[in-house]
Amino acid sequence: ISCLVMYLFAEFDDAANLLAANPDATTISIDEPAEIPKNQHSRLQEPGREEDDELLGTDDSDKTELLAGQKKSAPFWTFDYYQTFFDVDTYQVLDRIKGSVFPVPGKNFVRLYIRSNPDLYGPFWICATLVFTIAVSGNLSNFFIHLGKPTYHYVPEFRKVSIAATTIYAYAWLVPLALWGFLMWRNSKVMNIVSYSFLEIVCVYGYSLFIYIPTAMLWIIPQRVVRWVMMVFSLCLSGSVLVMTFWPAIRDDNRRVAVATVATILLLHALLAVGCLAYFFDAPELDIPAPIIPVHNSTGTTVITKSH
Repeated sequence: ISCLVMYLFAEFDDAANLLAANPDATTISIDEPAEIPKNQHSRLQEPGREEDDELLGTDDSDKTELLAGQKKSAPFWTFDYYQTFFDVDTYQVLDRIKGSVFPVPGKNFVRLYIRSNPDLYGPFWICATLVFTIAVSGNLSNFFIHLGKPTYHYVPEFRKVSIAATTIYAYAWLVPLALWGFLMWRNSKVMNIVSYSFLEIVCVYGYSLFIYIPTAMLWIIPQRVVRWVMMVFSLCLSGSVLVMTFWPAIRDDNRRVAVATVATILLLHALLAVGCLAYFFDAPELDIPAPIIPVHNSTGTTVITKSH
């Protein structure tokens, strides 16, 4: 023990001599962790590009890709592979619907709601609900417009369901597929282009269509001006979600290409809204005459009556 005490005192004396010889020397405590210097690259980063990274979510996307690489993906022919596309809860779906109905300027919809867990549950059921809403509301609108006319006989038009389903699902899948291919192609030409995944683009388009569900219900109102005003309002809300999502990804591209891309996205979106309103609600309907039913009386003569 005495030897150990003498050794410790000798160490303290050496440290005191070193401090006396060099008073400006820096000492490090064993109990306190050394401060890690900040990344020098972040100081040299341009402030404008930092906002772009925050808007596009490039930092989080790198972490997401690293974490995704650690996950084991199931083969595509198994049920577990497709189950991951529907792995969302009610709160996530409602939060994404809320974000599509009330878009926040300067906020990226993919970064805020989709990138952490893209899904097909919301887009599939939103499109299915929109199909039946447009078909049923279109039939009810036609019925209310011709209500009270003696020459009109109401006949449900079930073909409108198939037409609405073909139109909406083709738009919700083929347009994102074309846009995804275009972004991949431009990404090979321009390095600053941010290419979203196909599933993320489908999510954006699917959730952006939710606003048309309550709008289609209000299209039953037999006033053409009111219908078109509500259509323009819904088009502005859903179109702003698409613009705020895809414009930051392509604005570093050629100016004409970027503007033409956004204009095409808005044009196709407007054609869907205008086409649904014009075909299912404002299309001129022909009055179908009531069927003629022959009635035989007791005298043997035939009396022709109309069924109302």
